[in-house]
Amino acid sequence: MLHAVCRAVEDGVLPAPAPESVSVARPGPGGCGDYATNIALRLAGAAGRPPRAVAELLRERMERDPAIAAIEITGPGFLNITLGEGSQQALVREVLERGTRYGHLAEAGEDAEGAEEEEEERETRALLWHRTTARLLRTQGLDTTVTGPDPAPAPPYDPALGTDAVRWALLSVAAHDRPRVGRRLLRQHESNPLFTVRYAYSRTRALTRNAERLGFGAEPGEYVDTPLAGLIADHPGVLASAARLGAPDRLARHLEATADAVLGFQHTVLPRGDEKPAAAHRSRLALAEAAGTVLAGGLSLLGISAPEHL
Repeated sequence: MLHAVCRAVEDGVLPAPAPESVSVARPGPGGCGDYATNIALRLAGAAGRPPRAVAELLRERMERDPAIAAIEITGPGFLNITLGEGSQQALVREVLERGTRYGHLAEAGEDAEGAEEEEEERETRALLWHRTTARLLRTQGLDTTVTGPDPAPAPPYDPALGTDAVRWALLSVAAHDRPRVGRRLLRQHESNPLFTVRYAYSRTRALTRNAERLGFGAEPGEYVDTPLAGLIADHPGVLASAARLGAPDRLARHLEATADAVLGFQHTVLPRGDEKPAAAHRSRLALAEAAGTVLAGGLSLLGISAPEHL
């Protein structure tokens, strides 16, 4: 969905800024379908068009997605989406098959700068920002020449914080904002977004190990009702917008949202007590593994490690 919106903006069909995310929820009273979104209402003002006109434009583009069975417009411009049978399962299979390359349009070559980045022990924010943006552009098969103003300078920081913490601090806030680089980045607590993202990834790996001990594996056979699926589906659009706008912070914020959803979802994955593993558990595990793949791939693009144990 986010990808369709960003494409409409990029193609000049929708004269509005590309959103960082698209809020999706179960339909409210008077709604229909599997999911509903108010994105047309959010974009109408900036686009200078009535919300229903924006909704019609987005519906025309989103209906091309084979995973969507139908889209209805209700109220002032809500989009009500009915998914095709098996669409979520197909999404999860795609993520698990493509691995950390899920969401990449280019198939090779985008990691060529990895060794070069390690040459400098203490990168400036502008250099790191440009190199990360170039890596994002390569995932989309785009020209890696980075243009635009340099991001705000970072304050002096202690190299003892480690590469991962410093890179997160320098990349996770918008270019015009001054990053906060301090020892809070080392806190192993969910108030620290870097810890939350890496911890959520480690939890997905722990779920897989524990499922193996219980004698079952991941298989996306059933539909799972969770917002996590929508965040996984949005990942390609986030990569595209982060690359196009030269904004690695968009990817960082998406990883934070995905991590929060993982931590809320993880407790439903494994059987409890004397419960036997069933198709529902295998499907939830597959969704958790797909989310872990998104987290690992996103962290890699930011130049940050994704530890399996944390």
